[in-house]
Order: sequence, then C-alpha cells, then structure tokens
Amino acid sequence: MIPYRVPQVRRVGPARLTAGLDTSRRMDLSAHRAMHGTAPKLGMQELAELADAVDLRGRGGAAFPFARKLRAVAVHRSESAVLVNAAEGEPASGKDTMLLTRTPHLVIEGALLAAGALGARRVVIAAAEGGMGHASAVAAVEERGAGDRIRVAAIPERFISGEGGALVRAVNGRSGAPPGRKVRASDSGVDGLPTLLSNAETFAQLAVLATLGPEHYADVGTAREPGTVLLTVGGSAADPAVVEVPTGTPLPAVLDVCRASPGEGVLVGGYHGAWIHPGAAAVAPVSRQGIEEAGGRLGAGIVLPLDGETCPLGETLRVARYLAAQSSGQCGPCRLGLPDVARTLADLAEGSAAALDDLRRRAAAVRGRGACSHPDGTSGFVLSALAAFPDDVQEHLLHGGCGRPVLGVLPVPEREPEPEIRLTVDWTRCQGHGLCAKLAPDLVHLDEHGYPVFARGAVPPQLHRLARRAVEMCPALALRMA
Repeated sequence: MIPYRVPQVRRVGPARLTAGLDTSRRMDLSAHRAMHGTAPKLGMQELAELADAVDLRGRGGAAFPFARKLRAVAVHRSESAVLVNAAEGEPASGKDTMLLTRTPHLVIEGALLAAGALGARRVVIAAAEGGMGHASAVAAVEERGAGDRIRVAAIPERFISGEGGALVRAVNGRSGAPPGRKVRASDSGVDGLPTLLSNAETFAQLAVLATLGPEHYADVGTAREPGTVLLTVGGSAADPAVVEVPTGTPLPAVLDVCRASPGEGVLVGGYHGAWIHPGAAAVAPVSRQGIEEAGGRLGAGIVLPLDGETCPLGETLRVARYLAAQSSGQCGPCRLGLPDVARTLADLAEGSAAALDDLRRRAAAVRGRGACSHPDGTSGFVLSALAAFPDDVQEHLLHGGCGRPVLGVLPVPEREPEPEIRLTVDWTRCQGHGLCAKLAPDLVHLDEHGYPVFARGAVPPQLHRLARRAVEMCPALALRMA
C-alpha cells in the first residue's frame, strides 16, 4: 500500500523518526527492518528504566512521563491492553498521520515493545476514519500477519476525538465523547482492561530509544529533554511540512526550512496552545521549557506562523467558533460558555470597547469547570491572542477592524450547513406544567402565568439534545421541534 500523495517531511539535524523517508514514500516491513532493525524484547522494569533514563514524555500534548503510565498499568498484575492514539482530531496537526502513513512499523514496533513488557495480548491503533493513516496501518498489520493481535480502529474525526476518555469510549464502540468524569485508562480502558494509552509519536520514540539505547538517543537534544521532536508546521508557511528537529533547535530555524517567519506571531501547541509574540518566537528554542518561557506550550508540536497579510483577531475568531461547535455539549462551560466566548470575541473584532473586559471575564469563567480540558484549552487560546496581538486589538477597538481580510490561514474544517431548529408550542394542548423550563432552562423560561417563553432564534447545535429531551418529556405533548 503506497499512497500517491503523502505528508511532506523535512528535518533539521539527524533523522530518527524520519530516517529513510527522503527516499521512500512509505516504508514497508522489509524497508523498516533494513533501516531500524528490530527493537529488543525488554521486561517491564527494563522498559520503565529505559524510559526514565531519558525522561521520555507523551507527545500528544500533556507530556506525561511514559514510565509512570507503564507502571500504573503493570501494578494491576492482570490482563492489559495497549492503545495507540493516532486519532489526531486537531485540524492543524499532521505528525501522527505522517507516521502511520509513511513509517507505520515504527509506531507498531513501539506498541508491541510495550505490550511485550506488560504481557498485554491486545494492541489497538486508533486512527481517523477514512484517512491515509488508517489505511496504511491496516496494511502494516497485514504485512506482519498480526491481525489476531493488533486491531486498527476507525475513529470519527472530531476535535475531541483524541481526548483520552473519548478515545477509549470510541474504541469500545460507544459515542466518542469525553465521559464526564475522570477514568484513567490505566485502570479501565480497552474492553475495561488496564490500558497503556499514549500518542503515536510516543510509541515511535520508544522504538527508536530501545534500538539506540539511552546514551546514543541522548546524543542530540538538550540535557533536560534529549532526543528529537516532530513538529507540524503550517499557517502562513510557504512549504508546510512535518519537521523532525532535535530539542533545543531555535524556532526560527524550523520556520526557515518551511519558508516562514514569526510574522505577526506564532501559534504553538495548536488550538489548545497559545499565541507567541513574534519577538519571543524569534529567540525561543524548541523544547517544553523553551516554549513555556516564551509564553506558550509545546503541546503536540503544532507550529502555525501568521504573516501580516491576514487579520490575527479574525483568524482567532474563526478557530474560536470552530472550537465552540466542537463541544460535546455535556457541561455548561462547553455548551454555553464557549459560544459566549466566541460571540464576545466577535463583538471585540467589530470594535466594542466593553467586549474586551467581558471577553476576559467569560474566558476566565469557563476555566477549571468543564468535564474535560476543552474549555480550558479554548479559553487559554483566545486569551493568548489578546497578549500576542495588542496592536491589532487596539486597531479593532479604534476603527472596528484592522483593514486586513481574514484569509483563513488557520485550518478549520468546512462545516456542512445544518437545518435551523426552533422550539414551538401547540397552545391548544399546553397546560402550563412548566417542565420544559426545568429540563431546558437555557432555551425556555416561564411567563408570569407559568407558560413557556422561548429564547430568540434557532436552537444552537450544542443544545439540540436538550431540546429533544424537553419535547419528549412534555406531559401534554404540546412542545414541538420545527
């Protein structure tokens, strides 16, 4: 299986994860073994110590120590599973798709290495449904004749698909939404088993580490964060690509190989990351510590520079609206708070002076209150724009805009138009029970006589489920969705 078009790869420094990809569009099993060899079999304690030796962290965004995850599963001393998170619902990320598409056996090698150490008989690779990565992973499993042990699961592509709880639910055949309460995969994951869940790049890094050994692995990178990291560089870059770089590499050097500059600012860490002012981006090294000191977070390694041709506030608004629509609608901060944040940001972009303080207040109000990290990540992203683009904010406040168009530089999936849904009532049936206002207080309130009054406009998509429930529970069968 060799796709006609594959994700572009570049590098600064030596090739580790991207070795061989300058001459091969996709490395099959024989090419993989010729380039990387076969990782040695290691026991649980050996593998944990190996990961500890270089402080291997998860590359999906949270940077959780891999050895701690490994030990958290092993402590159960029972049947377990390994789950590779390559769902990559983030529209701006491409590194996991690149790995599965072009060098899938490196990811599988790392997953099997961890499974062997844990004695796990099940390995699941979760990839975006219908994508190149999914097809390539299926082909790689067939090349190994490992279909009885490795399953490739197709996951619907949504922003929250990669959240740990949502991923486990989707793999187990349920709705791919966060569960609403914290359940560690190490306690209950695939089929309810203790599960080692980590990102596709993490398992690829594990395979490289096991093959090279900790000393050779640490030949590149910083002393605190040895090795390389994959970055997805897009935005205003003339040559967007997945770039492998040693940690500590200056961010401008990464931008150079993709024909980009810090421009107006650089978004690092994706849509749950933060905007970095161009002055800070010009001197920031690529590492968790370096990006944090510049005011951002490395996260899943997404780097999106913004040139001066497009409106920074407008680009941020496009993403904020997308993030609000990607909520699973399970809690108030997501269902109501994020649309409010997006609407207030729109008011600011149109020049409302009151919107600036209102936006800060609304963004702060959703933090730490959601069923998952989506409200926190979204509010942090929006607030970082105010700090990174102070001149642009002032232009909008003074003139109702900055004079630049919104070019759509930041990738946001096109949404199919949804039919407008409104609540109506059959007044010949309504008896003023008031249950609808209790079930859907965001959509219905009662007048002085106890009869329903509906919120103006269409029902927002994130409240459709709430509206349906109110209709289904109406004792007089008077409530309708039109």
